[in-house]
Amino acid sequence: MRAAPRTLSLLLFAVVALSSERSSAQEPFDETELPPVEELEALEDLDLDALLGLEVVTVTAQKRVEDLQDVPVSVAAVSGAQISKLRTSGSDIRFLAFRVPSLSIESSFGRTFPRLYIRGLGNPDFDLNASQPVSVLLDGVVLENPTLKGFPIFDVDRVEVLRGPQGTLFGRNTPAGIVKIESRRPTQDFEGYGRATYGSFNYLGLEAAANAPIVPDLLAARVSVLFERRDGWVENTFENPANDRLDGFDDLAAKVQVRLTPGSNFEALLSGYVHRLEGNSRVFRANIIQPGTDDFADGYRRDQVAHDGQTPQDLTQYGARLSLEYDVGPVRLISITGFQSIDIRSRGDVDGGFGASFAPPSGPVFIPFPSETADAIPSLSQITEELRIASSEWDLFNFQAGVFVFREEQTIESRSFDTLGEGAPENGFATQTQETTAWALFASAWVDLLDGLRITGGLRYSNDSKDFTARRTQSPVGGANDLSFDTDVGADFLSWDLSAIYEVVGDVSLFARASSSFRAPSIQGRILFGDEVSIADAEDILSFEGGLKALLFGGRFRANLTGYGYFLNDQQLTAVGGGGNANRLINADLTRGYGAELDAELAPVRGLNLALGLSYNNTAIVDGDLAIAPCGSGCTVLDPQVTVGEGDMATVLALIDGNPLPHAPEWIANFSLRYRYDFDPKNGLYLFTNWSYRSRVHFFLYQSEEYTDEFMVLGDLRVGYLRDDGFFEVSAFVANLLDDDSRTGGIDFNNLTGFVNDPRTFGVEAILRF
Repeated sequence: MRAAPRTLSLLLFAVVALSSERSSAQEPFDETELPPVEELEALEDLDLDALLGLEVVTVTAQKRVEDLQDVPVSVAAVSGAQISKLRTSGSDIRFLAFRVPSLSIESSFGRTFPRLYIRGLGNPDFDLNASQPVSVLLDGVVLENPTLKGFPIFDVDRVEVLRGPQGTLFGRNTPAGIVKIESRRPTQDFEGYGRATYGSFNYLGLEAAANAPIVPDLLAARVSVLFERRDGWVENTFENPANDRLDGFDDLAAKVQVRLTPGSNFEALLSGYVHRLEGNSRVFRANIIQPGTDDFADGYRRDQVAHDGQTPQDLTQYGARLSLEYDVGPVRLISITGFQSIDIRSRGDVDGGFGASFAPPSGPVFIPFPSETADAIPSLSQITEELRIASSEWDLFNFQAGVFVFREEQTIESRSFDTLGEGAPENGFATQTQETTAWALFASAWVDLLDGLRITGGLRYSNDSKDFTARRTQSPVGGANDLSFDTDVGADFLSWDLSAIYEVVGDVSLFARASSSFRAPSIQGRILFGDEVSIADAEDILSFEGGLKALLFGGRFRANLTGYGYFLNDQQLTAVGGGGNANRLINADLTRGYGAELDAELAPVRGLNLALGLSYNNTAIVDGDLAIAPCGSGCTVLDPQVTVGEGDMATVLALIDGNPLPHAPEWIANFSLRYRYDFDPKNGLYLFTNWSYRSRVHFFLYQSEEYTDEFMVLGDLRVGYLRDDGFFEVSAFVANLLDDDSRTGGIDFNNLTGFVNDPRTFGVEAILRF
């Protein structure tokens, strides 16, 4: 007879507590005023985490919806609300770099072709068919070619970063991990938003989304559009009317989704994507490093260069996805079909300056020879299909199994230009074509053995093959004008993983995981300047990780701590640059890595949220015989060197045994603070600040004094006003608050060329939700 009054009192408490979240009081929760936690948990519809400060974070790291705290994998999730605050002033996918422990991203292609690294594993290869060990999935469809991975992140529910091998359940080539981008899906609600942003360098951003039921309870649609433009902020001091201002862009992207739900047991979701980009390629800067040091050279100015070459960039990308899910009772049948196409053309002033030492005037400082090149993918198509069967949440045992098929066809064109000639005529041309076919069978199962203990295991058999052709019809350096290569590679591999998670007490769990994955063989045929095609054999990884996941202090503090170690056999490495504008693939006998990751979040008082991320990543190449060509630009090499050959054929190489991997900082840290003050039930102010740090990185496999950057510190600050429960919002922001000026990469075959991050920017933003 006491159950009804108790339930009523708990519901009343919940309503009062939740509504007080929007009051002006900012005092800590007094736990003595709360009913017993076990009584709160007994309420079926009460969201205890939301009540006490932290939202429940759901992820699909194992292809099923789960609480982040129940997944035996090192996962970080960035919500759509967080992304809207972090992606300021037209930031591309690189805004995620250093905002997540163990994740870094860089690019030498501007706003496209991002190169992602997780736990130090990535690939600095700049060729357009480069294979990367970090996969990016957009709504469950793998984006394999690196140029596809630059699709803008907007109108998303969340981004998940899965650290460590994911070879059992996901796509292709996942030894390092996965970045999963999940768009907001159509619902039966009529809602949406419009966002307008104006900032430094005449940046204009317009973003809008509309969701509506077309046929109630049957058909719904969601349309979202993003348009961004920015003037070039880098002044070209060389007289070049076509390139007077650099690093500007016009970027348009759209997503259209239609969701059909004719019954509770069937769902179809059809999505279409388009991306159109016009702008500049990466701004390379000649001789910006002081020889013999890691300092900027005297006279360096971030907002100026002197280019005599052209730097246009143009991209058109289309995509489509159809997912079908049918619940037949004990099991669900899932199909995900994806299509991607891209046409990209990018031209760069690779020497970063003007003229040449033999054709004065030239500069800045010493330019041995001009280098102006262009790369294009005039044709790329990717088709994927995944068929899966999964149990419908059985009691103690569950499983999923399926088949995955991947097909890609692409053509690459590479050109060289005589910058010093009248009109910069084309003086070199080569093509590559590559056809890739892959398929896999996979299965995963999990069982609840004891109270609080879950064991998960999985297997995946993968088969991968590539057919490759390279042709050169004009050499810019006096080589053969009729050079051609035809080759093919293939491999198969059995990936596995085994994990366990055990709830020790309350919301504190321990987990452990062992896993393997592989990356298929790669072919590098950039023969515009070279006369060889290089092939890297398949690599495979064995990884171990374990840690703790805890939700403490009445749901106000969440902490996930992971320690890991891995052994990567036959790692595919790219010897970038060196003596020429080319890449060469090699395999290292062994690469080992170990480290730790912490993701923590705290809501100490109403309206205040603190988040901390920290990672330590130690990587080392273990191969006593592996030697590569060091820089051709006169840098100070720190590695032991050996001479191979004699006389005119003698070559000096750098031994890279023991070196860390390129673009692999040991330390990444990020901190964010979000505070909201409501001065009446519907209106309030907020402050959001986010800071990130990364330690020293080396840009190449060899180490030198010059091609490195000591550290980077980035800070963003935003203050805003919310009206009518957030239906209207206006804010002002500053990105890169300290105006950190860091090198993010280099080119080593000509002069001491580098490129840098964006400067401090300011802006204002207004959002209307409905």
